[in-house]
Amino acid sequence: MAADTSTSSRTKVEAGLARRRRREHLFRAGGMAATMVGVLFLIVFFWTLLAQGSSAFVQTFVDLDIEFSADLLAPDGELDTAYADFDGIARAALRKKFPEVSGRNDRRALNRLISVGAGYQIREAIESNPDLLGRSQVMTLPVAANVDMLMKGNIDRSLPEDQRPLSDQQVAWIDALLADDSISTRFNRALFSNGDSREPELAGIRGALMGSFYMLVITIALSFPLGAAAAIYLEEFAPKNRWADLIEVNINNLAAVPSIVFGLLGLAVFINWMAIPRSAPLVGGLVLSLLTLPVIIIAARAAIKAVPPSIREAALALGASRMQVVFHHVLPLAMPGMLTGTIIGMSRALGESAPLLMIGMVAFIVDVPASFSDPATALPVQIYLWADSPERAFAERTSAAIIVLLGFLLIMNLSAVIMRRKVERQW
Repeated sequence: MAADTSTSSRTKVEAGLARRRRREHLFRAGGMAATMVGVLFLIVFFWTLLAQGSSAFVQTFVDLDIEFSADLLAPDGELDTAYADFDGIARAALRKKFPEVSGRNDRRALNRLISVGAGYQIREAIESNPDLLGRSQVMTLPVAANVDMLMKGNIDRSLPEDQRPLSDQQVAWIDALLADDSISTRFNRALFSNGDSREPELAGIRGALMGSFYMLVITIALSFPLGAAAAIYLEEFAPKNRWADLIEVNINNLAAVPSIVFGLLGLAVFINWMAIPRSAPLVGGLVLSLLTLPVIIIAARAAIKAVPPSIREAALALGASRMQVVFHHVLPLAMPGMLTGTIIGMSRALGESAPLLMIGMVAFIVDVPASFSDPATALPVQIYLWADSPERAFAERTSAAIIVLLGFLLIMNLSAVIMRRKVERQW
């Protein structure tokens, strides 16, 4: 009888163990499947982004023999670039490639092959070197966006003519320039050296990069000292009462508030009340400081709380004051975590666009900002503007700007890890 009971109990235990093992295997398989799905979506995202945006880092150019005619540039014997028709000079050089083109409509179609930026480039060349006056020189000039799209394979030339932005005649002219080795593809320096533009082939992200840089400087200069000081006070010096609990709850709530609310706050306080100029990196930095301050406070408090109490007790036992304990012992040990939280907060600020839209940084800004008060935009807002543009060439520049933004975010997060390892101390 006892043997039967023992066998029955063992059978039940073995059956229970088998069920637990099956559940464990199912749980592991589910977790692995979820991880693989996430990795798959991530791979598809980056592959699509690179496939669409990598072509924006190169640009198509055409080599033309430019004549710096003295009759056009110096009608009175002196160089005068104020009223010179530099676009006409570029078009005349292109027409020399196709002397058979005579009709008015055909000439207009031919002129649309080169970018309006060609005239600016010719003007810069004669202004930087006046000795070119009266001479000719082969210059490499940007082509129009549609030509660039055709050269990159983003326009299917096999489509009917009425479904392409380029006519059959324009495609034939492009093929003739290709056969003459007059068209080449080079690195797109304009993407990193120019500000925004209505013309896709001239649009760049330098203005957005400088705007984001100025805003991040203000954000780090305000949010890190204030956040660290608030965390030290709340964790080490503030009395544990209802007021401290209320402050802690509100800080945690502010960290979860939608970012657009901070934009409304900045619009009401910094622009309407304090009269700070709209679209300026100064007001953008102030808004992003409010946004990142709760995140930095929470991370800094967690880092301070992670320091073992034995460190404080040992310092107090050796006669250190409360201030010396905090700044000589606790703070150096908590600094890696505080810096990590700050950099992560800066990464979030760099990727924010909603609060910046509320303070006017969505405006079309051509000039690159030179100070904290100049009108500017930010990289996420620039991506938003380009994504909303109907021109097809802006699609690849949108993906390229996203790649640059993700690159900066990756660098900031890697720097957080490296900085943490450099200054981390063991106890």
